[in-house]
Amino acid sequence: MADMRTNSDVVTQITTVKLPPDKQDEVLALMTERAQFMAKQPGFVSICLYRSTDGSHVVNHIQWTDQKKLEAAHQAPEFRKEWSHFGDMTNEIEPCLYEVVHIETASMKKAS
Repeated sequence: MADMRTNSDVVTQITTVKLPPDKQDEVLALMTERAQFMAKQPGFVSICLYRSTDGSHVVNHIQWTDQKKLEAAHQAPEFRKEWSHFGDMTNEIEPCLYEVVHIETASMKKAS
């Protein structure tokens, strides 16, 4: 489960991918395969993949215990295989590290 806490040591990377709508399923299939590899790497916490309803974007929200372990996983030869094809399917890939600064959640109320 995603670790959504402020001031956490968990490293959060969010990658926005812009793509032609006819490529969204293919991109998600490749990203899902890569996510399954990442889930087995040291320091892994979670990955969430999101698709836009218009087909033009995919968002990858990944969390890791340590930035160096995240970087090592991204550089692993097994992760990199097929990744050049990923660039051919997309228009723009924008990864960025983030820090959680504020969270609001719905209260869970018990029915009387």
